[in-house]
Amino acid sequence: MREELGEEVWRARRQAHEERVDRWIEPHLGRRSRGEAHPVDDFLFTYYSYRPATLRRWHPGAGAVLLGGTGVEEFRGVKGYVVHAGRASLDPVSARRLGEQARWVRELLEATQSRPPQLGCFGLHEWAMVYRQPPDTVRHSEYPLRLGPAGTDEVVEANRINCTHHDAFRFFTAAARPLNVVQPTRLDQRAREQPGCLHATMDLYKWAYKLAPATSSELVADCFGLAYDVRQVDMRASPYDLADLGLLPIRIETAEGKREYVDAQREFADRGAGLRHRLLDAIDQLTTLDSHDSSLV
Repeated sequence: MREELGEEVWRARRQAHEERVDRWIEPHLGRRSRGEAHPVDDFLFTYYSYRPATLRRWHPGAGAVLLGGTGVEEFRGVKGYVVHAGRASLDPVSARRLGEQARWVRELLEATQSRPPQLGCFGLHEWAMVYRQPPDTVRHSEYPLRLGPAGTDEVVEANRINCTHHDAFRFFTAAARPLNVVQPTRLDQRAREQPGCLHATMDLYKWAYKLAPATSSELVADCFGLAYDVRQVDMRASPYDLADLGLLPIRIETAEGKREYVDAQREFADRGAGLRHRLLDAIDQLTTLDSHDSSLV
């Protein structure tokens, strides 16, 4: 469905988006300029490929037509747009190019959505990433392990490891891989991903930006915001002592900590479900565009 946005409206939306994401971007850029790193807050900028400047750039999404005469000339030459007769909209060529990837993303999101959330992993993927590793070789070696190397290994060995996400599992240590109940691969990703997985929830951000500018920047930012919150819990439940960063641990080695983690999983799964539906709606909008009529995109 086409949505026409007057210049006052789209400029206000753009400003609101920029102000919102600056809360995340500016601290990251400040640390980067000083040669500092934050193992939690920088993750979404280093693990994922979307650059801060690209996250800040506003897009209205597929189906939107920007009005404003000379104002829309700002979009001339911007990748993914066509500007004609005082109107800016998604370029039909870009829509066709995104179509194939959108179909793959749709299949993944629908498959994930069709499954009940599994809530028994307790964030042990981060523990499996340091299992039986010398302390100076772990990913965040500048931060101590709360229980020490031996205590960390005992937690891994005392619990059932059931990670369903390939991009988390691939960072397991060689000693931890055989302990996982399943052996997820990229090829069986669609068959395994489920909405209780924190990494699958964070990846909603990836699928949102992969389809930009066909996805609105508001949707991308909503996915980023959820991924940011998930990352906080992900690392609070990790074996690292992050007290110096103001992050209180979720002690998943205890029954109370496991309950706290599951409560967070449920909340994230609910929030993720809403964003997954919005992403599917955006894909519907993209795939139903009339690629022969740029006035409809």
